[in-house]
Amino acid sequence: MEEVFDSEAYEYAGFWARFFATIIDTVIIMIITLPLTMMIYGDELLTKTSFLMGPADFMINYFLPFVAVILFWHFKSATPGKMLLKIIIIDANDGGKMSVPQSIGRYFAYIPAMIPLCLGFIWVAWDSKKQGWHDKLAKTLVIKKK
Repeated sequence: MEEVFDSEAYEYAGFWARFFATIIDTVIIMIITLPLTMMIYGDELLTKTSFLMGPADFMINYFLPFVAVILFWHFKSATPGKMLLKIIIIDANDGGKMSVPQSIGRYFAYIPAMIPLCLGFIWVAWDSKKQGWHDKLAKTLVIKKK
């Protein structure tokens, strides 16, 4: 299969660049969601052991990040962490932007990538195109400027 991006200007984004982009994104999401969740649930957030505390918890900690990530991927081809590191996500087939259904599929493909000890994410370190399982399932590539 031929390369679908300009290999003179771009290269596949490796494990560490993607790892640091994820850390940045996680911190940003926590800065937004944690205070909102604390305002609603207070100290109960620290002591309750249930996976889901209620509808507000679902909206703030699951739905809001989902919508934000899909919107960033659709309009910027990257999340804020990836933008800071000049990394973008492209369609592996044509080198263009991901479609919205493709973005949604990629987001939910994180689940099987996480389940076996995050092996689907660590896979980026060994893959020739630096694709994680979620990239392979969604048919995406993650690239950065050289």
